[in-house]
Amino acid sequence: MPNPTPDPATPLPLLLPAVTADAAPLASTPGPFLPAPVGGREVPVLLVVGEGPDPLGAALARPPAMPDRALARRVMAAMAAGRIGAPAGLDDPGAEALGLPARGAAVVIGWAEPPRHPGGQPVLRAADPFAEAAPVPSGTLPRLSPWTLLDAAASLHGASRPLALLALAAGVTVADGPLAGVDPAEAWAAILAATRATDPFTGAPCTIEHGLSILALWREREAEARGIVACLGVHPYKRDRVRALLAAARPAPSFHARAPAAVAAARAKGGALLAWAASAPPDLPARCAAAGVPLRWLEDGFIRSAGLGAAFRPGASFAVDRGGAYFDPMAPSDLVRLIEAGGFDEATLARAAALRQAVVARGITKYNLGGVVPAIPAAPGQRVVLVPGQVEDDASVRLGGGAIRRNIDLLRAVRAAVPDAFLLYKPHPDIEAGFRRGRLHRAELARLADQVVEGASMAALLARVDAVHTLTSLTGFEALLRGLPVTCWGMPFYAGWGLTEDRATVPPGAPPRRRRATLDELVAAALILYPRCIDPLTLLPCPPEVLLDRMAQPELFPPGRFAAIRAAEGWVRRGVARLRGWR
Repeated sequence: MPNPTPDPATPLPLLLPAVTADAAPLASTPGPFLPAPVGGREVPVLLVVGEGPDPLGAALARPPAMPDRALARRVMAAMAAGRIGAPAGLDDPGAEALGLPARGAAVVIGWAEPPRHPGGQPVLRAADPFAEAAPVPSGTLPRLSPWTLLDAAASLHGASRPLALLALAAGVTVADGPLAGVDPAEAWAAILAATRATDPFTGAPCTIEHGLSILALWREREAEARGIVACLGVHPYKRDRVRALLAAARPAPSFHARAPAAVAAARAKGGALLAWAASAPPDLPARCAAAGVPLRWLEDGFIRSAGLGAAFRPGASFAVDRGGAYFDPMAPSDLVRLIEAGGFDEATLARAAALRQAVVARGITKYNLGGVVPAIPAAPGQRVVLVPGQVEDDASVRLGGGAIRRNIDLLRAVRAAVPDAFLLYKPHPDIEAGFRRGRLHRAELARLADQVVEGASMAALLARVDAVHTLTSLTGFEALLRGLPVTCWGMPFYAGWGLTEDRATVPPGAPPRRRRATLDELVAAALILYPRCIDPLTLLPCPPEVLLDRMAQPELFPPGRFAAIRAAEGWVRRGVARLRGWR
């Protein structure tokens, strides 16, 4: 089945209130809830609905008899925290980055008259963010995000209605115009009474606050993507999905196979280079530093797809990291910094707990492969230990495996550590399929493992074992989610926080892992705050909860056009390996 790609010209359906045949026609506007352009579109999530050509003005003119000021205050706080509602493509560096005082200036828009008695406040004249073509006086700040201006503003003069509404949400005094002197909560409550919210991923009505959380996510992702202008080492079959990941209010990034061309392109365009971490050349950081090019690192996320990437199936989550590859313990990755910093709020931890429970209940893993688990003939009371095999030339093994680099050496170490356990060995799915290196000789494998499990569902397998011993495999993280004890012989991202038994140590010179993290803190970092998820149906940035829902639809992850050739190649390699006594 072809990968469903929405028409960028067709917005997703939004639910409007029903009207009778004799009612006046309804109009709608995003009003203060402008969405960031993502997935090549500006998809409205919240609409202000009413009669006449100006539903927003009508709502402000007819406030409800019993306005919900508590909701209004929560919405205003969410608008300001998420910096929602800015026109597309405007930089938002913040007042401090521009050397502007925080909430200390009288900000004058366009040709408006400045205050006669500014009371010692500096006067800043700025272009209206919502008026792209309006002429401005000389010496005026260029069009910037309204939130940067509001960061600096103690008072706002000459503001258009869109800017004045955001100023009310931010707690900035609107000095003139129709919204001057109004009660901010009452004005926003009037707008909210006429607002309808629709979840863009389900098409169902949702709460206004849920809609705001999606708009905040989109703004953050669009701002991040806008700074990336070139990509290095992204396989051709992944490029369409990476384009969706990086969709923003600027041309799509260029893709390059070689570092010199990629660095030169990023430098010429004045933006960052995004490099596929596992295939990046060792001298890439030095090249970028010499050229003055910011470097970002790209890898698959921890809940990736329904099927193997080695079969050219598109991924739906990514790691975009400013510090380095998350699987390299020497790199100051954003993921390690998140976990080390801590400070997770209660709402995020509650969300992490619910997400962890959903992952376990639905049997979600990285690739979500099917298969059955055969009977495990362990003796009654014998401890069953799973040892997941890995791709031996994988970057995570090379960089994070420590003293162990081969599957056979891992099995030897585990057998020596738990001599009385029933050892299950599961080859990596890419190795089972014949795509990657890491097979073991059948005779040597039989001396170490009590059973080799192939073609089994990892989620079902984890439900039947007592513990996991691993090098750096993501299976260790998936086992932690299910409450299993995990022993790490390498240094994956989830080791070193007090949640695993660690047989390796953080290498000298590596970023420290001093905190004792809770499991939900680890989940919050790894599955909520760190990954960049793309809904495979709409190609819009989405929360991880949406991705869990999509994993029940394997048709959204079709094999690539070369998958049949790859499958035939794997079949041949598996046959040759069997003839040589390897498995």
